[in-house]
Amino acid sequence: MSVIKAEVLGYCMGVRRAVTMAQEALKAARGMHRVYTLGPLIHNPQVLEQFRGQGLEVLDETKLPEDLESVVVVIRAHGISPQLETALAYKGAHLVDATCPIVKKSQMKARFLTDAGYCIFLAGERHHGELIGIQGYAPACLVVADPGEATKQAETLYHRAPTTKTALLGQTTIAPDEYQGIAKAIQAYFPHLEIIDTICKATRDRQQALSQLCPQVDALLVIGGKESANTRRLLAIAQAQGKQAWLVEGLADIPPEICMYPVVGLAAGASTPDKLIDLIEKALSKGLNPH
Repeated sequence: MSVIKAEVLGYCMGVRRAVTMAQEALKAARGMHRVYTLGPLIHNPQVLEQFRGQGLEVLDETKLPEDLESVVVVIRAHGISPQLETALAYKGAHLVDATCPIVKKSQMKARFLTDAGYCIFLAGERHHGELIGIQGYAPACLVVADPGEATKQAETLYHRAPTTKTALLGQTTIAPDEYQGIAKAIQAYFPHLEIIDTICKATRDRQQALSQLCPQVDALLVIGGKESANTRRLLAIAQAQGKQAWLVEGLADIPPEICMYPVVGLAAGASTPDKLIDLIEKALSKGLNPH
């Protein structure tokens, strides 16, 4: 079996930055203060498990302790709402903002457009942490997951207020064709829709690299957390191109039938550490059965 890796894969800038900031927060605390992340720092189980072993605990935003004095809280890479940030500060927490700068830019744009009187359509996964955080900056936004939902929401808004100024922001990990489809659906009712390019370049690069890899291989492994939106989209892209593909979080997830394919491609989500990619590549290259 030969193994070909996508030209771009693994940690993006925002994830690498968040991991580094969490490591620095733990080092600075030196065991004297508790260090939490608000929700999962990133969507990768191996990385989260390593952090747990170092004493980094996960704080449930629905069950915040009354007193967070002398506690360090690292804000996750996907960001949080300003209301939640205020609540943490009020309880005395020392905040370390590891929000991805690209996500932070979307948050600020949502606030600006809301203040300017726009109705914002927010494209992406309704329950994803990034979108929940952005909604805090644009409470009246309309969340749409696909063109069908966008059509229904746009039609309802048009009948209620046809002259509304509208804008579209997307989850940073949404696929460009999905985003364009949602925009087109809204433009059928609001042709002057302001479309904000919020898709992360790192996401585009990984998706394009995977598309270029697909014709070169017989099957694909997409390495990453099952909770990672960008990893799941990579899997969908591979399958849409007619390739047999699997999402694997580690060696134990590699399917035995992978050995049937002469050329296997490797792609990885933006939250996947280099060490894990190297480990899986080495196992496959040596022809080892991970089971």
